[in-house]
Amino acid sequence: MNAIAEVADTLTRLRAEVCQLHAHLPAYGLVVWTAGNVSARVPGHDLMVIKPSGVAYDELTPGNMVVCDLDGRVVDGEHAPSSDTEAQAYVYRAMPDVGGVVHTHSPYAVAWAARGEAIPCVTTMCADEFGGSIPVGPFAIIGDDSIGRGIVETLRGSRSPAVLMQNHGVFSIGPTAKAAVKAAVMCEDVARSVHLARQLGDPIPIDPAYVDQLFDRYQNVYGQR
Repeated sequence: MNAIAEVADTLTRLRAEVCQLHAHLPAYGLVVWTAGNVSARVPGHDLMVIKPSGVAYDELTPGNMVVCDLDGRVVDGEHAPSSDTEAQAYVYRAMPDVGGVVHTHSPYAVAWAARGEAIPCVTTMCADEFGGSIPVGPFAIIGDDSIGRGIVETLRGSRSPAVLMQNHGVFSIGPTAKAAVKAAVMCEDVARSVHLARQLGDPIPIDPAYVDQLFDRYQNVYGQR
């Protein structure tokens, strides 16, 4: 039995889930046209599900999601995968706890990335979700695993689930694809809020001790358990 047949039911579920999650990207203003993507690791297997390259969001279906191995090679699907496939495959290889990766070109976050500037932790939402500033990763060329290397280099050891890749945009990670989408949404919200604050004056940094408290409460206490 081949690898695809072994995980057929899981792939059916993940293709539907990844397809559905893509709807959040335009809904929250994180992408335009065909830019951006969501991917998910196939649990227990060296496989991932990702958006096809250059396909409009309103044309995405579970059936046109592409299954690749963790070297970025297509193993199931009729479409070419996203141009970010090799980069995201590298993230999955290097960070075993990551179950989902998202890429967006959300405008306020891209503005910070274009300046090569981390978003400072001056709001409780930033402390809650990111545990500190949202960091900047190095400039890297699209199409191979260079971006993935930059993501891993920047986020390994960081509490932030998002990175602003210089001159490019947001990559976010999470234990699931849904969590990675949430991080991308929150990243844009924080980027916008801090940008607006800076138009009015100098934002007040949150004391690191309070950042730790806020992050712990949000990650471990907030919501339904």
